[in-house]
Amino acid sequence: MPNTYTIAEAEEIIKEITNEDDGRFQSFLQDDRKGIQKIVARWYSDREKQRVLQEEFAHMSSFEKDLRLQGFDLIAGIDEVGRGPLAGPVVAAAVVLPSDFHLLGINDSKKLSEKQREDFYDYITQEAIAWGTGIISPQEIDELNIYQASKKAMTAALKSLGMNPDYLLIDAMELGSPYPEMSLIKGDARSISIAAASIVAKVTRDRMMEEYSRTYSGYGLEKNMGYGTKEHLEGLKNQGPSPIHRKSFAPVKELMQR
Repeated sequence: MPNTYTIAEAEEIIKEITNEDDGRFQSFLQDDRKGIQKIVARWYSDREKQRVLQEEFAHMSSFEKDLRLQGFDLIAGIDEVGRGPLAGPVVAAAVVLPSDFHLLGINDSKKLSEKQREDFYDYITQEAIAWGTGIISPQEIDELNIYQASKKAMTAALKSLGMNPDYLLIDAMELGSPYPEMSLIKGDARSISIAAASIVAKVTRDRMMEEYSRTYSGYGLEKNMGYGTKEHLEGLKNQGPSPIHRKSFAPVKELMQR
C-alpha cells in the first residue's frame, strides 16, 4: 500500500483514532517507515496506560459505589496534611463528589507532581458537590498535640462543607461525628473521595507555606513546606524559630530550651 500520509500528518491523525479497526490506523500498520511505526507503538502504549488508569480509578471508586448501593448518596471524603512539619498549620479537607465524578490519575496527593495537584485541585473544586477546609494553627497544635489538632482540623473541614453528608470516609481517623463513618488506613490511595480531600488539603497548605515564606525567610519554607530539611534546620540554628514554628516539636523545642 502506498504511503498516503506524511509523518507530521500521521502525528495529528493518530490523535483522532480510538479503534484499531479505523482504516487510517490499518494503513499505518502496513507502513514500514520507522517514524510511522513509532507513532503506532506510542498509540498502543498510551492505550495501555489509559486502561491501567481506568482500572485504578474503578478500584478506588469501590467504597463509594458500595455505599451508594446501600443508599448513601452524599459521601464526604476527609483527609489532613501537615502532621510532620516543624512549621505551619495542619490542614484538613472534606470533599463530597458527585456520583458521575471521573478523574483518571487521582491518587494520594503525595504520589502526584505539583502540577498534577494544582490541575486536579481546580477540577475537584469545580466539580465537587461541596468541599471545605479546616486549618489549625501552630499555636493550637502546641496546645492540643498533633493528633488532637488533626482531628479538630477534620471536624472543622466537615463543618465548613455547608451541608449534611450521608456518610464519611476518613483517612486513618475516627471522628465520632453524628454521621455514619468508616476509617480507612491509607485511605487517600484507596478511595477517590479521600484522595480528593488529600489533594485539596495539600494544595491549600502548600499555598499557605509559600505565602509564609515571604514573611519568614531563611528556612526554605517555599520548598520544604515546613518539613525538617537540611536547609530548614540550618535556618533554625542560625536565626531561631519564627512565630509559625511548632514550639512543642523537636528540634524546635530543643533550640528554645538552650
